[in-house]
Amino acid sequence: MVPFSFCAQEICLVPAPAGRGAALYWPREQALLVADLHLEKASYFAKTGQMLPPYDSRETLERLALAVRQTGARRVFALGDNFHDSAGTERLDAHSAGMLSALTRALDWVWITGNHDPVLALSIGGTRVEEIAVEGIALRHEAKPGTREPELSGHFHPRLVVHARGRRIARPCVVHGGNRLILPAFGALTGGMDAADPAILSALQPAIEIDALVAAKDKLLRYPLWRAAA
Repeated sequence: MVPFSFCAQEICLVPAPAGRGAALYWPREQALLVADLHLEKASYFAKTGQMLPPYDSRETLERLALAVRQTGARRVFALGDNFHDSAGTERLDAHSAGMLSALTRALDWVWITGNHDPVLALSIGGTRVEEIAVEGIALRHEAKPGTREPELSGHFHPRLVVHARGRRIARPCVVHGGNRLILPAFGALTGGMDAADPAILSALQPAIEIDALVAAKDKLLRYPLWRAAA
């Protein structure tokens, strides 16, 4: 975990193994925050004949359980697009359903709905909300255009893209603009958008500067993405 300051709170960046996504841990709230799990994405595509290995939900939940153990979190806020579609809860295999049930029973779990899963079945446990405020910080799926309130969101699946020695390297990252953060996707089958994409930069306006945050061992690295004109 790599700590940093955000809106007078200590927040920790929690990278997933092998660079597969990242979560945030909020020590004061003992809360783990994840975005865009997209559970049952493979089974969704299988319905249209695009056959993918049907283990994405299991892998995502295993990494989520590991993050809970690493941080000691007692609460989880899942920031939308938790399932790839609202019917995804019905397609969970028995093993994955058991893992999810154990997690939601053991933790104070809040599902924030997203554009992929506006309706979530009660059977998955936890509490369902469209958005919620914690210590004055809004937790929602998609950044609210033009807001100046402190905010944590997901939706865009940001990745830092750098070119070095003829290689293109992409890593999930947090995007930081003023008092707002966009989390990377945590799901095993989620792709990513270049963190410097105009859609992401626009979503965090108004801002003076926007940076990508990535963890490198025990250090937090900041990569400038955008700066306001002088």
